Amino acid sequence: MTTTDTTLARSSTTPAPTRTTARPRRLDLARTWRGRDDDPAWVRPALIGLLLGTGVLYLWGLGASGWANTFYSAAAQAGSESWKAFFFGSSDAANSITVDKTPMSLWPMALAVKVFGLASWTILVPQALEGVAAVGLLHATVRRTTGSPFAGLLSGLVLAITPVAVLMFRFNNPDALLVLLLIGSVYATLRGVESTTLVAGHPVRWLALGGALVGLAFLTKMLQAFLVLPALALVYLVAANTGLLKRLGHLLVAFGSMLLAAGWWIAIVSLWPASSRPYIGGSQTNSILELTLGYNGFGRLTGEETGSVGGGGPGGGGWGTTGILRLFDSEIGGQVAWLLPASLVLLVAGLWFTRRHARTDLVRAGLVVWGAWLVVTALTFSFMAGIFHAYYTVALAPAIAALVGTGAWLLWERRDSQLAMGIASGTVSLTAVLGFALLERSTDFLPWLNYPVLVAGLVSALLLAGVSFLPRRIALAVGAAALVATLAGPAAYAVDTAATPHTGSVPSAGPSSGQGQGLPGGPGGAGGPGGGGLRGGTTGGLLSGSQSTAQITALLQQDASAYDWAAAAVGSNSAAGYQLASQQPVMAIGGFNGSDPSPTLAQFQTWVAQGSIHWFISGGSSGGFGGGFGGGFGGGGPSAGGSTSSAIASWVESNFTATTVDGVTLYDLSGGATGTAS
Repeated sequence: MTTTDTTLARSSTTPAPTRTTARPRRLDLARTWRGRDDDPAWVRPALIGLLLGTGVLYLWGLGASGWANTFYSAAAQAGSESWKAFFFGSSDAANSITVDKTPMSLWPMALAVKVFGLASWTILVPQALEGVAAVGLLHATVRRTTGSPFAGLLSGLVLAITPVAVLMFRFNNPDALLVLLLIGSVYATLRGVESTTLVAGHPVRWLALGGALVGLAFLTKMLQAFLVLPALALVYLVAANTGLLKRLGHLLVAFGSMLLAAGWWIAIVSLWPASSRPYIGGSQTNSILELTLGYNGFGRLTGEETGSVGGGGPGGGGWGTTGILRLFDSEIGGQVAWLLPASLVLLVAGLWFTRRHARTDLVRAGLVVWGAWLVVTALTFSFMAGIFHAYYTVALAPAIAALVGTGAWLLWERRDSQLAMGIASGTVSLTAVLGFALLERSTDFLPWLNYPVLVAGLVSALLLAGVSFLPRRIALAVGAAALVATLAGPAAYAVDTAATPHTGSVPSAGPSSGQGQGLPGGPGGAGGPGGGGLRGGTTGGLLSGSQSTAQITALLQQDASAYDWAAAAVGSNSAAGYQLASQQPVMAIGGFNGSDPSPTLAQFQTWVAQGSIHWFISGGSSGGFGGGFGGGFGGGGPSAGGSTSSAIASWVESNFTATTVDGVTLYDLSGGATGTAS
């Protein structure tokens, strides 16, 4: 019997054997390379290779994306300059307004900038390291529940090469940290389940940790973190080896831990006097609770997000068509759908083959938690009518990867079963056909790859059906060929994603739409650290950052210490590029969308009268204040009559003289409303 056969037999009966005193650990390099004493020799080198390869994939050429999402990069820069901006997640160090999320994802970036200085790498490396950690933690979680090194390694590999995961672990949106924390919450919860089978186990401690990690995930991306709660609660209720009342009590402890981990920041912000903190970006009433429950909460489901520039409504509206096939459409399919059907098939197959296992079986517990995560999150993304972007689907990647790793191992362990191999054959065939279809959508990308993927997948699927009759080495070769055929498509997309610079607010993975709605990035390019050397500046737009020039940057830095804000501009992305170039606070009027009522016209006039703002940056060479998104948004914000941002812009235009510098219109506010610009 092989090692994995022994492990499988052991996993079929629970409770697990009581652990004895642990062997003394040899803290030496040889053990680090060798791994566990009972592991085959290839296991630890394979794990090290997986993590190193993931690191190379996520770090290679990272600086080419410049500032990536300038919205978050500017906030990280602000946090490195001001602890108050750090705590609140302010867009500028003078604390005019926050980003429209809770700030935890900004903290690693801000600390990196504070220690190593402002640069593209200090902004983006934290997310890459979070990605490597996520791959390692998923491997550890799946290996622990299955006992199989192969299942853990395959799960980690699938996560590492999922195109949308490569995208987000090389980008500075909050999703990278969100995914890491949620994987950690599953690991802790499953350790809690396992602890209930041990004489000296501490399930409550593990559940408290799991709850705390979900709370921290809330501080990263608000209510999206709670999509895993049904999965965590279900697996503990189903699989924990203790009485029902105790299970419910333990879950209440986890819930309380989650509330503490998330609620302390919410409570402080809610109780802090509004007059001495920044405006809560994304809200219309300067309320963190409104932001949580509205714009970043239930509004995402219904499409009724007050302050948003678009909306879903029935059928998805401006955010795409909703429905059960949404995750397979031309925008999203190449991001994450390659192995989605396979993961669902393997989930059902795994539950069937473990149906006679003890209730506390860890293999089935893993299937339950990852399956519930996948189903709840996929259905939410498929039918949510509000703001939805393709990169959100990175939240599906860990569950897909874990189910593929666990399910593939379960079927392979039963390769003498015609039923198991029939399911494996059908799954590989389905995945090969889907891979062919997804590759066909990008006809200019490796046009030779689609048919080899299809043919290799179908041939290996046919051989899998009869693998029990093949010699061991040939059977292993067939299994390896099936893996190569099913993973070739997403791996190719992953490499292309890593080789493509990504900037803007809505990046996209893969060759068909690699740069999303942002602008090309790179050193000295749009959104890049060297952007200050461009011949002509741009004021940016709703989804892309502004580009400064050497002359504009010099104006913003001139006498900057005499002002609270070197400049003000409508919309966060319009302000962000100038702030990153000058490293001086630039006020983002109206927040991200330019639609937040902050500051009011009266407040802005007061600050101008007090000499707090030096420059106002207008819509640039397109004329007036409509040089932003679609010509109707000035620097990223709405210019419709009656809005706060347009009222401020009109007041500036009426009371100050315009000066054009490198194609960008600026107004010198230093003389007050009665003065004129130079």
